[in-house]
Amino acid sequence: MKDDELFLKRDRMRFIKNSQASSLCYLGILFNVFYFVNIYKSDVGSYYYNYLIGISIVYNLVFMLAVFLSSEGVKNYQSGYAWVLIATGIGQIIRIFIIPMRAHATETIVNGQDVLVMHNGQFTRVLVYLVISAACLLLAAVVTLQKSRELNEHMKALDAQKA
Repeated sequence: MKDDELFLKRDRMRFIKNSQASSLCYLGILFNVFYFVNIYKSDVGSYYYNYLIGISIVYNLVFMLAVFLSSEGVKNYQSGYAWVLIATGIGQIIRIFIIPMRAHATETIVNGQDVLVMHNGQFTRVLVYLVISAACLLLAAVVTLQKSRELNEHMKALDAQKA
C-alpha cells in the first residue's frame, strides 16, 4: 500500500505546482524588504549617503527580481533556479558583514554629539531579517532540488513502463 501512495504522491507532482518552495521565496523577499526598509529609514547624519548604499539599492532590485523569477521557476520543479536561490541565500549572509557590521561599529557626529550609527536593537533586527531571508531561500532551494529529483525519477519510471 505504501508504494501506491508514494506513486500517487509523485504522480500528482506532474500536475501540481511546487508552492512550498515558491512561498519560501516570497518570504525571503519579504524579510529582505524588512531589512532594507529598516536600513534606509535610518537618518544618522550623513553616514548612509555614500556609494555603498547606492550599490545596496541596486543589489536589492536585482535580488528581488532574481528571487521572484526563481519563485516562478521552482513552481515548475526546475532545479536550475535552486542554484540561483542558493547564491542569493549566501549573498544575504555576506550582506551581514557589509552594511550592518560596519554601521554597528561606527560612531558619527549628529548635532555635535557622537552617536552610534546602528544601535544594538536595530543591529539585531537587521541580522534576524537577513538570516531569515537567507534561510528561506536556502530551504526553498533544498525543497526544489529534492522534489525535482523525485519528479525526474518518477518520469523516468513512467517512461520505462511505457517502453
